[in-house]
Amino acid sequence: MKIRCVWEHHGQDSLLYSENYAGAFTRGKSRAEALDKMAGEIASYLEWKGYPGEKEMEAEIVQEKDSDLNIGDADSDVLFDSEKGVCSREEYEALKALALKSAGDFLALYTAVPDKGKSVLRPRQTFYGRIPRTALEMYEHTKNVNEYYFSEIGVAADNEGTILECRERGFALLEQQPDFLENKVFQGSYGEEWSLKKLLRRFIWHDRIHARAMYRMAVKTFGPDAVPDIFRFCTAGK
Repeated sequence: MKIRCVWEHHGQDSLLYSENYAGAFTRGKSRAEALDKMAGEIASYLEWKGYPGEKEMEAEIVQEKDSDLNIGDADSDVLFDSEKGVCSREEYEALKALALKSAGDFLALYTAVPDKGKSVLRPRQTFYGRIPRTALEMYEHTKNVNEYYFSEIGVAADNEGTILECRERGFALLEQQPDFLENKVFQGSYGEEWSLKKLLRRFIWHDRIHARAMYRMAVKTFGPDAVPDIFRFCTAGK
């Protein structure tokens, strides 16, 4: 099975995204390191979706971006070539369902953490600010991109309620636009290009980043059985 990958890099840091499994990604200090992790990431991703993966998986790079952003801190601005052009209703509904499943599973993981304000992780500062340490900080950060992401494609969403509730409302507002499946490319904040397909992929990707961080933090803080492995990260040995 071929895993079509988009390679975004900055200096020695690499982010590798799966083009055909929206939101799946790996990181590495080199392209080779990120590539080595991809088969395990897809196995984890497919387990999360409820579909067993094939035993033989091979990653291939179909697009490359040399980014000015510090992708080592999970920043990104790449628009996939495949995220341009008309979006079919079938593709949209499938990706929306996955983005809502991701939000619901993220909420369930957060709810399972015994103490939302406790963490053994040490504070870490980056150029972009302090990294979320507690479950509450990770949840609020992940939820509160909702308004920002939707605004990049011209939808006036908000961050009220749970991560699932505000995402559902955002999609409802989007669907009121008669031409939303045209999947236009928008010039968003800071010169970044956005489209509907990118928004769908970014939601799942961003959830996955912080779900993994929350799961690891909870295991370190409260013990290996403190929270369920809802996203199946242990399938990939992570």
